[in-house]
Amino acid sequence: MLGAVLIVRPTTSLGVLALLFGAGLVVAGLLELALPGIRRTGLRMLVAIALVLTGLVVLGLPGLTVRGLALVVGIALIVRGAIGTVLALTERGITLDRRIAETLLGLAAIVFGILALVWPDITLLVVAVVFGATLALTGMGALVALWRKRRDAASDVPASGEPASDGSAPDESTPDEPRPDEPRAETVARRWMRTIGALCAIALAAGALVAGVTLREGSPVVDEFYAAPRTVPGEPGKLIRAEAFTRGIPDGAVAWRILYTTTHGDGSPAVASGIVVAPGDGDAHPVIAWHHGTTGFDESCAPSLATDPFGSGAMFVLDDVIARGWTMVATDYIGLGTEGPHPYLIGEDSARAELDAVRAARDMDGTRLTEQTVAWGHSQGGGAALWSSAIAEDYAPDVPLDGVVALAPASDLTALVAHLPDVTGGSVFASFVMSGYSGVYPEVTFREYIRPGAEVTVREMARRCLAAPDMLVSVLSVLALTDDPEIFRKDPATGPLGERLTQNIPPAQPEIPVLLGQGMADELIDFTMQSGYAGALCGAGTYIDFRAYPDLGHLSLVEADSPAMDDAFAWTAERLEGVEASAACAAG
Repeated sequence: MLGAVLIVRPTTSLGVLALLFGAGLVVAGLLELALPGIRRTGLRMLVAIALVLTGLVVLGLPGLTVRGLALVVGIALIVRGAIGTVLALTERGITLDRRIAETLLGLAAIVFGILALVWPDITLLVVAVVFGATLALTGMGALVALWRKRRDAASDVPASGEPASDGSAPDESTPDEPRPDEPRAETVARRWMRTIGALCAIALAAGALVAGVTLREGSPVVDEFYAAPRTVPGEPGKLIRAEAFTRGIPDGAVAWRILYTTTHGDGSPAVASGIVVAPGDGDAHPVIAWHHGTTGFDESCAPSLATDPFGSGAMFVLDDVIARGWTMVATDYIGLGTEGPHPYLIGEDSARAELDAVRAARDMDGTRLTEQTVAWGHSQGGGAALWSSAIAEDYAPDVPLDGVVALAPASDLTALVAHLPDVTGGSVFASFVMSGYSGVYPEVTFREYIRPGAEVTVREMARRCLAAPDMLVSVLSVLALTDDPEIFRKDPATGPLGERLTQNIPPAQPEIPVLLGQGMADELIDFTMQSGYAGALCGAGTYIDFRAYPDLGHLSLVEADSPAMDDAFAWTAERLEGVEASAACAAG
């Protein structure tokens, strides 16, 4: 029963495996110290003590053991494959079919060992399933053996391997040994079946290796543009460098990627990157300050590095923005493209990066910006846009905001993160949250919040970009084996993480009008949660227009044909034309 449970819950299986390993080391050390009849030399005593101490460390830090397991598996496969290949090529007296089979199996083991090191999260999930299956098969084997023993005892039939009642020897032939009555043709065919199996194994290994290399090559690579110079301006919002950008740019528009100075929420200096896209007529234009949705946590996940730099962050209407005569200034945020960690769902850091991007864009040659600015954002970016409105007056009074359009914003963060285990693929976003918050806040630790068996999965997911091919493999493997892993060992809304999530809920800002749009069919951002947040803003005096959109999900809300985007354009145009927003809260 335990084995069957562990098969379908691999992350639990890894935790159990680590605990069994630790307990085994402690027991082995204690037996070495306590069993009578053993001559205890100084070396034996040291070994015994080392076993006990190592076991205690494993029991206290099972996550560390699980992380090392993939390394052990990978190295073991490579060593086993190398030894097997050498023996197969040098051993004398073996048949040709066996030499070929052992060589191919050795090469396949080497390839699988390399893959185990490159994809440790998938390796551990497979190890966990095998561990559970081994327990299940062992249990079934024990039950079968017990049943056969009782049956043989009842019928007085000797068990396999025991002498018969007439004293004759049992049949001990094995499938690998030819029987005297077996035709030679069948013996040869059976021997070559091993070679065929080895050919299948090497073909599978080669296919997996090619797929792995291809997927890795499809991931973005950070280039030298994002490296901070030795001398960085001390003032935030200063342009460091800019260069022409052409990927995904609408006809008639001009664009640049930029590197500029900004600050973290605690005031420490930072460098961020972004994209500026403007109509190509050379006139001055108002600004849409775009806060992109989730693209990932790793440095390589900057939208300006992506194959689809705008769609990756859910900006599907750039053509319409440019056609209306507006300039889009889009930050990558700190830690995407530039040195991290990326402050994922950490509000003030993200807002400062966007406000400083607007400042830096004003310093550029080749484009002109008016002071009119409306902040837009979706999902992660929706929460960041709300934060921009909250801090703009104090942090960047030279970037006055005429309004904020927040679409499906990450607002009530405690409720959102607590909801992630119920969302298909929610473990991906949870991995970004844990990596971001543990990287920025020292008191938030993996050890406290992440189950040991899930730690490698969480860390590896955070290294992959949301739209990258290798993330797809990771997610499909996780879903296929676990139906999405349970990664949290305690409620993320409690303790240091819960306190920091609450701290990063976008606060009310009564001076700047807000259009908040939410799809009622959104599985990631729950509509009830969002309406509760909007109600709280209303109660705090924020000028908010809350609009609900039936049948729209998280991404369909911001697609080009969405009624929410029609409303966003019309509402933004009114703000830029100086039409005063209604002071009353409204829900549609």
